[in-house]
Amino acid sequence: MGAGAGTSTGGGTSTGASTGTGGGAGTSTGTSAGTDTGATPGAGTASGAGTGAGGPAGLRDFYENPAVPVASGDARSRRQARLLAAALDRPGALVLDVGCGDGTAAAVAGPILAGHRIVGVDWSHDALRRARPRMSHVVRGEVDGGGLPFADGCADAVLFSEVIEHLVDPDRAMDELRRVLRPGGHLMLSTPNLAAWYNRALLLAGRQPVFSEVSLRGIHGRPGTEVVGHLRLFTARALRSFLRSAGFEDVRVSAAPFHGVPRGLRLIDRAACAVPSAASILLAHARRG
Repeated sequence: MGAGAGTSTGGGTSTGASTGTGGGAGTSTGTSAGTDTGATPGAGTASGAGTGAGGPAGLRDFYENPAVPVASGDARSRRQARLLAAALDRPGALVLDVGCGDGTAAAVAGPILAGHRIVGVDWSHDALRRARPRMSHVVRGEVDGGGLPFADGCADAVLFSEVIEHLVDPDRAMDELRRVLRPGGHLMLSTPNLAAWYNRALLLAGRQPVFSEVSLRGIHGRPGTEVVGHLRLFTARALRSFLRSAGFEDVRVSAAPFHGVPRGLRLIDRAACAVPSAASILLAHARRG
């Protein structure tokens, strides 16, 4: 997307924002971007994030660090894209991937969402640099501070994948996502499940749950070795309640497996998706009221 060019849907609805130079748009002073799924139960590997919290400079520096992984699991991306493809009722929809990270998830979702326009949004310069080869359009923006560089009601759908767990102020983020969605527009949100089946066992054993963190400098009391910066964690019940209170309707929660589960436990993890309240990853689909 060139400098000064706004994005638009297939029907010509302008987003009302210029992208700046090099595909970036707006300025970033707070929270916005990234994808991740946290830490591996019992395996010591993880993939994490990209959405810094507004305020503390340490968090912003952490998420801008190229060593912090920004890719997520393909299974979650495919499931989320299929849900959205089934929900979109017309071709040429504008889909904002808020927290696009390095664009890996959008690359997986792209063939499933063929015929729709996906615009990646992230505040991290490093994430956007890596996303550009995988996405046609990327924009620098945030869900805190100055807000997203899009007009009210311009988007048909928002993908918000593994971002909310990184936010200091998730309420403000939901206000901003609701603002850019058209009435009846779709929110597709994913986040790790605090009550995942293995976390229940870990808590019974007095261990820190997977996906939770107490420090940005190291792992303490839970499986895994990589810090990814999780600040908020949800259960399925909490996520439904939170989205309804933020003004979203028809909230439905399904599930996806976690790509970091050790190989010997992956069948169990996939089976747990039949019961979202116990699954690894929560997939929420809601509409703007």
